[in-house]
Amino acid sequence: MSFKQECQNLLDHYVTYYQARDAKGCASLYAAHAEMYSPFGPPAIGRRAIEDAHAEWVMEGSENKKITVSSANRDGDLGWCVAQFSEGTTGEGISLNVLSRQPDGSWLITHCSLNEAQSQPAKEPSGQPCEPQ
Repeated sequence: MSFKQECQNLLDHYVTYYQARDAKGCASLYAAHAEMYSPFGPPAIGRRAIEDAHAEWVMEGSENKKITVSSANRDGDLGWCVAQFSEGTTGEGISLNVLSRQPDGSWLITHCSLNEAQSQPAKEPSGQPCEPQ
């Protein structure tokens, strides 16, 4: 199985927990000292804080949650994946996840950065679209 598919499987489990409104289940896919950064709330450091954040989130539009891994790679026991997410309440966005392989061979998220999708291209102060650098 490819690492991208392993990431997709992990995030599919996350969606299952999310749709079941199981904040503890969502947090169980994060390492004990994981860090999660989100525009939807303050930084959450540690599994308990991540669970607390999810306790609020799973109550809003959880049945529509979808996540699709768009790219992934790993080097030894560390890996990363970029995934697109959508949900009825928050809309769409992209997450960057850093993962660490556990002694049993499974993967847990150690760092997660959630980013809302921009509905319009970013613009310079002149009102012109920003050009990629």
